[in-house]
Amino acid sequence: MRIPIEKDHNFISEFSNLIHSPDQLCDWKLFKQSYQIAETLKIEDFDTLVSPKFLPHLTFLPHQQKCAETVIQEMNGRALLADEVGLGKTIEAGLILKEFLIRGLVQKVLILAPASLVNQWALELNKKFLIPALTAGKRTNWQAANIIITTLDTAKREPHRSAILEQNYDFVIVDEAHKLKNHQTKNYQFVQALQKKYFLLLTATPVQNKLTDIFNLISLIKPGYLGTYDDFLQLYRDQKKEMEKDPYLKQLISKVMVRNRREDTGIEWTKRKVETIWVEFSEEEQAVYDLIETIFQGVQAFSSVTYKREFCSSREACYLSLKKWLESSESMEIKEEIQQVMARIEQLPHHAKALKVAELIKKSDEKFIVFTEYRATQIYLQWLLKQEGIPAVIYRGGFKKGKKDWMRQLFQEHAQVMIATEAAGEGINLQFCHHLINYDLPWNPMRLEQRIGRIHRYGQENDVTIYNLATKQTMEEQVMELLYNKISLFENVIGQLDQILAKLEMKNLEKEISQIFAESNSAGETKIKMENLSSVISSMVDEQVGETS
Repeated sequence: MRIPIEKDHNFISEFSNLIHSPDQLCDWKLFKQSYQIAETLKIEDFDTLVSPKFLPHLTFLPHQQKCAETVIQEMNGRALLADEVGLGKTIEAGLILKEFLIRGLVQKVLILAPASLVNQWALELNKKFLIPALTAGKRTNWQAANIIITTLDTAKREPHRSAILEQNYDFVIVDEAHKLKNHQTKNYQFVQALQKKYFLLLTATPVQNKLTDIFNLISLIKPGYLGTYDDFLQLYRDQKKEMEKDPYLKQLISKVMVRNRREDTGIEWTKRKVETIWVEFSEEEQAVYDLIETIFQGVQAFSSVTYKREFCSSREACYLSLKKWLESSESMEIKEEIQQVMARIEQLPHHAKALKVAELIKKSDEKFIVFTEYRATQIYLQWLLKQEGIPAVIYRGGFKKGKKDWMRQLFQEHAQVMIATEAAGEGINLQFCHHLINYDLPWNPMRLEQRIGRIHRYGQENDVTIYNLATKQTMEEQVMELLYNKISLFENVIGQLDQILAKLEMKNLEKEISQIFAESNSAGETKIKMENLSSVISSMVDEQVGETS
């Protein structure tokens, strides 16, 4: 096939004339616009952040701006952001990302976040930072996507895994990074295998149980920076050293970690009011609780702890758990007795603690978030509140991210109550609510701070009220009196508790408490052991306060 070609005999002469008359090539208006664009994008130095002037609708707090400057100028864009809950780690990461994008240092970005936070990340980057970020779908083109947000579970699953590991990322951000504390997990090994230039890990709890947690996180950021795992383990576990008491280790970690505490930010935080609400079981409920204790004591002590905790939450939670035990257990030893307990549970009236919650919420038109440990309790509470004319939504870990976002929106715009499990204890922001009910008190106080951090965070304009429910003459009373109240965990200790537990080599406080209840032969023995535990922690708290004062 022939393509016709025509020769332009006038091009040379016309082009020559235009060169001698440049005003015909571009008018003054276009030139001025081009000049203004060049001036706007001009970056004069590396010591000053340029991104805030491109985001005039945002006001950054001093500690957030200082964090971004430190990470970019001193840490070469590879850092652990470990601010306490509610101080804006996502804002800091967004500011750092925006700065790199404006400077042309970053194009391809991967953000790994929990499922409940994926859409929140996308919303914040798009609306606040004007960064065109996308969330991953089933058929994501990882090669074509420049800025993409997904979950770690999705990213490490084929075929996504292979496609992601083939990419060269300019910037990788991992939110809730404490889940990478174990270097032997597939999550850790996947993140370690990513090809990345700049790298941020975000967590409010860099040390959860032991110093090797922070070793593993820092080794992702700077491999070999703290030596080998075995050498670190030998040096800082066997000698029981702590980061705060070892100047050399503290200085090393400060070169790769930014950690702001609430008291250091200079922000005037709204007040945190704490109120304990005591509940008394009805005679029928107390009799069933005591019967559960009698049946399992000495036979299956740990099961006794579980069933009693469930019964303190709701009849439904305990009943379903006992039913599951009957269906799976081959032991005939206490089968008849358990069936009798279940029959008595079926005859019980509404749960005393649930009625107290309904009574409390009915007194106010304000929004409440209610935290429980059990899904069965969630459903029961939602049903009970509906009978009282109180609209409530459920939020739990089994929901897909779209449903979680929908539940949050329904809570903000329509429902008065959100009934949540620990899935709402991380990540989501609920500043529009300032009343929180701990329906089931966690035996791990670190989870309590995560819960409170959902509403008591930067942007909260009202004083926050926290109601803690506990049932008299049950293990809830002992945990409340001998752990929370004695150590004042509601007021001022949570921020240092991670270090205190690491110092005591106490890997799991909840497990320690369960063991006390399971191994005690009487209420008196339980009380003595709980008092000893709280005294040890309390003395460490006093020591810590003395060191910082």
